[in-house]
Amino acid sequence: MPAFPAYRARRLRRTEALRKLVRETTLVPSQLVLPLFVRNGTNLRRPIEAMPGVAQTSPDELVRDASVAAEAGIGGVILFGIPDKKDDTGSEAWAENGAVQQAVRLLKKELPQMVVITDVCMCEYTSHGHCGILVNGEVVNDATLELLSRASVSHADAGSDMIAPSDMMDGRVAAIRSALDSNGFPSTPILSYAAKYASAYYGPFREAAESTPQSGDRKGYQMDSGNADEAIREVLADIEEGADAVMVKPAGPYLDVITRVKEATGYPVAAYQVSGEYSMICAAAERGWIDRDRAMMESLTGIRRAGADFILTYFAVDAARAIRTAL
Repeated sequence: MPAFPAYRARRLRRTEALRKLVRETTLVPSQLVLPLFVRNGTNLRRPIEAMPGVAQTSPDELVRDASVAAEAGIGGVILFGIPDKKDDTGSEAWAENGAVQQAVRLLKKELPQMVVITDVCMCEYTSHGHCGILVNGEVVNDATLELLSRASVSHADAGSDMIAPSDMMDGRVAAIRSALDSNGFPSTPILSYAAKYASAYYGPFREAAESTPQSGDRKGYQMDSGNADEAIREVLADIEEGADAVMVKPAGPYLDVITRVKEATGYPVAAYQVSGEYSMICAAAERGWIDRDRAMMESLTGIRRAGADFILTYFAVDAARAIRTAL
C-alpha cells in the first residue's frame, strides 16, 4: 500500500457522491424486519411507555401497521403474542384463535406478499413468565419441547412463513423441524434464535410482551455475555438440527459474535436490535443528546457491517424511509 503523500484517504471522502460510490456496506429496506405485538380484540392500540412509537395492537390494527411497513419496502414482520389468560404451561400459545394465529391469517389475506415470521416461546403465555415448564424453580428442557412444537405447528397452520423459536431450550430446532415435517409443513423454514444472550437490554420488551419472570431469571437457559465460542457451538448445533437461518440477539453489544457466526457458517444470519438498544437511542434523542436518525442509521449500518444479512429492529419503517429519501 502506498504511503502519504501518494495515498490520501480523504480524496474519496470529499463529496457525498464519492462517498456513496466507494461505500463498502449498504443497507436496504428489504433487509429490515419489524417486530409487532398483538393481542385479541378490535380497534385496540396500547402504547408501550418504555418504547416510544411502539404499541400492543389488535389484529386489525396490526394489519394497518404492517401495511405501512410494506409501503416502506421492509422485508417482513415478526409477531409476538400477548394472551388473554396465562397458565403454567402457556396453553394459549397454540390456541387456534390465539392473537398470533388470528393476526397471521389476517395478514396473509390482506398482505399475501408480506413475509410473516412468528416468534415461538412460552414466556408471554406462562403464568410464571419463564420460557418453558417450571418444576421446583427450574425450567424443564425436554418436556418444554412438545409445547414449542405444538405452538410452531399452530403458527404454520395459520400461514406463518417462518417459525422463529426464541426459548433457548436444547434440541428445540430438531423437535420443531420434526413436528412441522410430520404435520404437512416441510417447506416452512426455521429461523433459530441460536445465540440469545441473557441481557439487560431486554427490559422494555418485557413491558411490551408482559413477560417478566415472576421469580428468578433466565440465565439458566440464555447465554452468558462473556461467551463467544459457545455461541458458535450453539449455532452449529441448531444448523445440524435443521435451522434454515440463525440469529444473534442482542445485536449491538454482540457485533463480534455476529461476525464470527457469519464467518463460521456462511448461513443467513439475522441480528435483533432489541428493545433496550432502541429505547436508549430514543431516550437520548428526546433529551437532545444525539441525533435520532443519524444514530439509528449508524447503529443499523454497524450491524450490517458486522455480517448480519437482515436485522430485526423497531426502527424498520423509519430506517426504510430514511434510506429511500437518501437515494
